[in-house]
Amino acid sequence: MAATVPPGGGGFAFARGLVSLALAGLGATLTLAALVLAFVLISSAVASAAGDIDPAPDEPETPVAPPVPTDPRLGEVPLPAENGWTASLALDNQRVGVWSVRVAQVFDEFGTPEIIGADDRGRIQILVSYSGKWTPRATVHDGLWLGGLAYGWVDPRFPRGEIYTGGLMGNLYQVVTHSQGMVDSRLIAQLPGREINVILTGDLDPRTEGQELLVFTKPGGLYRVTPTGPHGTFETTFLMPIRGRVRDAVVLPPRKDRATQIATVARDGVFGVLSMEKDGPKWIYTRRLPMGRGRIALRPGGENDPIVLFTTLDDGRVLRHERLKTGWKTATIYAGPQGLRGIAAGRFHEDPDAESVAVYGYSGKVQLITKTKDGWKAETIFRAVDKGHWVTRGELDGRNGTDEIVVSGFGGRVILLSRPAGFALPGVTTDPDDIPPELEPEPEKVEKPERVEPPAKLEEKDSGS
Repeated sequence: MAATVPPGGGGFAFARGLVSLALAGLGATLTLAALVLAFVLISSAVASAAGDIDPAPDEPETPVAPPVPTDPRLGEVPLPAENGWTASLALDNQRVGVWSVRVAQVFDEFGTPEIIGADDRGRIQILVSYSGKWTPRATVHDGLWLGGLAYGWVDPRFPRGEIYTGGLMGNLYQVVTHSQGMVDSRLIAQLPGREINVILTGDLDPRTEGQELLVFTKPGGLYRVTPTGPHGTFETTFLMPIRGRVRDAVVLPPRKDRATQIATVARDGVFGVLSMEKDGPKWIYTRRLPMGRGRIALRPGGENDPIVLFTTLDDGRVLRHERLKTGWKTATIYAGPQGLRGIAAGRFHEDPDAESVAVYGYSGKVQLITKTKDGWKAETIFRAVDKGHWVTRGELDGRNGTDEIVVSGFGGRVILLSRPAGFALPGVTTDPDDIPPELEPEPEKVEKPERVEPPAKLEEKDSGS
């Protein structure tokens, strides 16, 4: 029978023998070299002992989700969502609030549209997508909040569209993009003593040729800004006073032989329609409620579909407005939490004909309100850690057949909400090994977000934004 050697026994015995020989050869004088030699021999013995131990039998591997990224510049950062939606972080603006967001094809060389945000430090953040990552490119440094934000090809001196923005200081900026993701900006107009809240672009005023900007301000006023000044400058013209502060506006689909019409919502509770006539802008419809109106959204539709608008009110209501031959038919479709702000209409369900809007406000909840056979139904799809301020929609993920939702708010985060891969795409298969990451619930409370405001304006903006 062969002798049994304890695990590691042979290796350690050999090491002890060699160390004894080394020490004996050195006599009473123990040098540093002897100590180093002893360390090397013992280390070799330990390695030899490890080789004498039989390895444990192989265990079947259990699939494990990869680590969850935390920086959207480095990878997709998933967030917990509800009711059949997924969420990811597009921008962490370090607690600096993002007032408004838009989705537009800013760079021609990139396939995915960009997300544009205007923040409370007077910066424009252009978020460029790449396989789930979002790279921010910042421009404009006004110092105080920017609110008005629009994209359009207004200036014929550039080969592509431009971004326009303005805010608390009354400064109006043009942002121009170049190849390789480069951007620059310049000041094109100043309206001292007036906040810039809403900007529209397009061929809107029949009294001027080409495209122009329409700028709504506080104190209430309407300005036209055109790229017709000398040496590449812009010209600014005051068009009319407005009693309340317009918070949001949309250009209505054109009607044959009719002037351009603009629907607005204002802090004084007025829902109005402004007609851009040849002799100047005129209100052709106004309806006032004893509650401030927040945002407005146009339902997507075909040329022959009726025009439908949705508006939010500060007390948490959502109203639906359908244009008839005799005027506007208005109905309340939702009564939710106080402080409702952003709203966007789009295709958010598998049924392309389902009428639906997404809303977001001071409750921090992103909710979907959908018309069903039994009436309107609301469901929460995301719970944020801060108060919400703006909602927009766009096509940012082709793995589903629906629109995506982009939201921003006081905590400085821009969040992308989308349906999972394969949703509303009949016959399309998806990754069978896709393992949803284990996400911790969003914290219930966060520290007060940074507000970059003059002290006298802080309360006013927080209560009337």
